[in-house]
Amino acid sequence: LPPPQGIRFRGYSIPECQKKLPKAAGGEEPLPEGLFWLLVTGEIPTQEQVTWLSREWAKRAALPSHVVTMLDNFPTNLHPMSQLSAAVTALNSESKFARAYAEGIHRAKYWEFVYEDAMDLIAKLPCVAAKIYRNLYREGSGIGAIDPNLDWSHNFTNMLGYTDPQFIELMRLYLTIHSDHEGGNVSAHTSHLVGSALSDPYLAFAAAMNGLAGPLHGLANQEVLLWLTDLQKELGQEVSDEKLRDFIWNTLNSGRV
Repeated sequence: LPPPQGIRFRGYSIPECQKKLPKAAGGEEPLPEGLFWLLVTGEIPTQEQVTWLSREWAKRAALPSHVVTMLDNFPTNLHPMSQLSAAVTALNSESKFARAYAEGIHRAKYWEFVYEDAMDLIAKLPCVAAKIYRNLYREGSGIGAIDPNLDWSHNFTNMLGYTDPQFIELMRLYLTIHSDHEGGNVSAHTSHLVGSALSDPYLAFAAAMNGLAGPLHGLANQEVLLWLTDLQKELGQEVSDEKLRDFIWNTLNSGRV
């Protein structure tokens, strides 16, 4: 993350990724499958390689019934991040690495089973997130079936219940530029730390999500939205620079930040 240039993925800037990575048919934004391939291999993938990855994730996406049941039984006042973390922890029942380790696999082959778990987890995360969203904000309506002919982001937006092409394109870009975290922040560091104990990828990722849920990390997005809502309630739609400055200083001087 060089300050003068901004974030780079394997040496490529975000505009370069937008230009070089494969896109969906008729789309303008890169597919996150392409960035995943770039991060793992260091190479820009072909359209065929990205299509294979989309179909591979679609094939691995189904959730075990006990995870669906658990999500359906959570109270509506349980924060979505808590639900996500719990669901990912429960997916540990599907860990190929944990099973292979218990069977005494040689450590030289650990990476193969970690890779399989990581692929399965990436495939299942949209289903978990969409299930939580539907339960909390769409009266528990079903997420529908995965379409193996659609890309990862398109399937996710369908499961959420949004079919606007602009929203689908936005989701592709959003998931692409959020696909890489270095080791310094709370969530990435936590996943590395927990994984170093040979905890499987499900447990390591769940731990990372608990770190991400903190207000000085991922929850900051929610905090900003709440702050903007409070600002609008107190000051209305038309706000002068002076009133906005006073509101900001009142927030800072309150000791809450």
